[in-house]
Amino acid sequence: MAERTDVVRVETTIDDREGAERLAGSVVEHHLAACAQVSGPIRSFYRWEGAVHSDEEWTVVIKTAADRLEDLVAHLVAAHPYDVPEIVAVPVTGGNPSYLAWVRDETRGSGVA
Repeated sequence: MAERTDVVRVETTIDDREGAERLAGSVVEHHLAACAQVSGPIRSFYRWEGAVHSDEEWTVVIKTAADRLEDLVAHLVAAHPYDVPEIVAVPVTGGNPSYLAWVRDETRGSGVA
C-alpha cells in the first residue's frame, strides 16, 4: 500500500491560455508551488445558476507541499477571475523521493519556515 507524502497536487481551470499561464507563473514566483503545468484547451460541462453550460477552459496542475496548500488556495482565489473557481487538492501517495523533496524545497523560499 502506498504511503501518503506531504506533497499535494492541485488543479484549477480558467477560461483562457493567458490567464492559465499567469496563474501558473504567479504560484511558482511566490514559492507557493514548485511546478505548474498548463494544458488545454479542454471542454468543461457544468451547471451554473440553474443552467447547463459548456465552455472551453485551460487546466493548471500545481505541485506543492501540503503545508503551503492554504496559502496557495488563498492566492488562487484572489487571482482568479471566476466567482467560484475550481481548486481541488489531491494528496500524493508516492513517487520519486528526489522529486518530492524538490517540491518541498522549492516551496520553502521567500521566508517560508
